[in-house]
Amino acid sequence: MILYEPVRAINLLQYGIQIPVRDSRAVNTFDALGKHPQLAPFLSKWHLPVITERITREDLLRVHAPSYVHRLFSQELEQELLSVFELIDAQGRYHRYDPVQARRPLTDLFADILLNAAGTVQCARSALRHGFCFYFGGGMHHGHFDHGSGFCPINDILIAARKLQAQSAVQSVWVVDVDAHKGDGTAALTAGDATITSLSIHMASGWPLDGPPRLADGTPNPVFIPSDIDIPVESGEEKYYLERLSQGLNQLDHHGRPDLAIVVSGADPYEGDELPSTAGLRLSLDQMLARDQMVYRFLRERNIPAAYLMAGGYGDRVWEVYARFLTWALCDIYGSRKD
Repeated sequence: MILYEPVRAINLLQYGIQIPVRDSRAVNTFDALGKHPQLAPFLSKWHLPVITERITREDLLRVHAPSYVHRLFSQELEQELLSVFELIDAQGRYHRYDPVQARRPLTDLFADILLNAAGTVQCARSALRHGFCFYFGGGMHHGHFDHGSGFCPINDILIAARKLQAQSAVQSVWVVDVDAHKGDGTAALTAGDATITSLSIHMASGWPLDGPPRLADGTPNPVFIPSDIDIPVESGEEKYYLERLSQGLNQLDHHGRPDLAIVVSGADPYEGDELPSTAGLRLSLDQMLARDQMVYRFLRERNIPAAYLMAGGYGDRVWEVYARFLTWALCDIYGSRKD
């Protein structure tokens, strides 16, 4: 299943935000799938066109600090968004942000973020029913307990997992994070929790791992809290990426079969990604497809329902990553059907 509601897609430019999250990554991917000769006849079977789920304050409180949730629902929201999206630099100047060009006030973005998280919940429910669902959104893995970070005001991955756990829809969850950046928020929020196992394969250097070991107040920096399985890849080690990912996935077998896997399927390790902070990992288009096929086969062979999130992917070329994988995956599911 593909969960994609075009009119609900977040467009950062309408808020004056100039981060290169382009509509093309969803629009071009869906267009390629809809025109594929094997997939087009089944479009009504694999496309979920409406996000019907909703996120409440209670859902956020299962994951985030009450004080932080209060700030998000208060007059402090705009300042939180300026910080999370890194829209002001150290000198107090606007950075990748031009409010004059904005068509909507920045605070309206929070409603879009909540809907984005709602899509993650719906994707997870669909995966439980159908075995596979890919959501054209979600993946805010830098959201921490009491603050947002790295374009992630909240952690939708764990909001979805905790909501399903609270409703007894699942007990155990794997988070398989193949985004370029370490899933630091997810690791910190699930440390010591045996019900959620996290794997993150990511750049060994650079953001978010370039900060100090301790914060200004002397507390340990939570970005360094390890995932259950961390696979750091240094720049220049791309040829070992697939081998290390395979080894990491095999380690998951020692954690017991989960009820659900949430895959943070970022396209930003791709060499065509345009975000400067992803430059430490440069995988070819063929390596990206092999990565996605490896994760897909690993979960499908074990009959583990898989909810995929679009996560990081920046610029005009990343749609190719999603389109190649999803064409292959949907053909695997629907390509041989005659009905």
